[in-house]
Amino acid sequence: MYSRPVLTVACDIEVLARFGRALADPIRCRILLALREAPAYPADLADTLGISRTRLSNHLACLRDCGLVVTVPVGRRTRYELADERLGHALDDLRNAVVAVETDRTCAEADEEGCCS
Repeated sequence: MYSRPVLTVACDIEVLARFGRALADPIRCRILLALREAPAYPADLADTLGISRTRLSNHLACLRDCGLVVTVPVGRRTRYELADERLGHALDDLRNAVVAVETDRTCAEADEEGCCS
């Protein structure tokens, strides 16, 4: 059996934790899905999502800190886009995997606790 160095495993865990932190909020999920479709300016994103620019700015800062989105200066404006096009594919793959197993809940407490619904 191949054993990976602990440092690599720790880095892998950190990367997944950052991705999970980004996906933990529905607004950030909506931002990522919108940026999956096309790069956008903050004002347009705020209008599309129906949230204030201040609230959007806070979520974009989180996504930048997580390394999932980047800013691209365009004249005097700043456009946001996914940091890597593979993130869009990862979002699609993750959504498809969750939908595929959604009917086969493995959590025994799902109905009682509401933890998996």
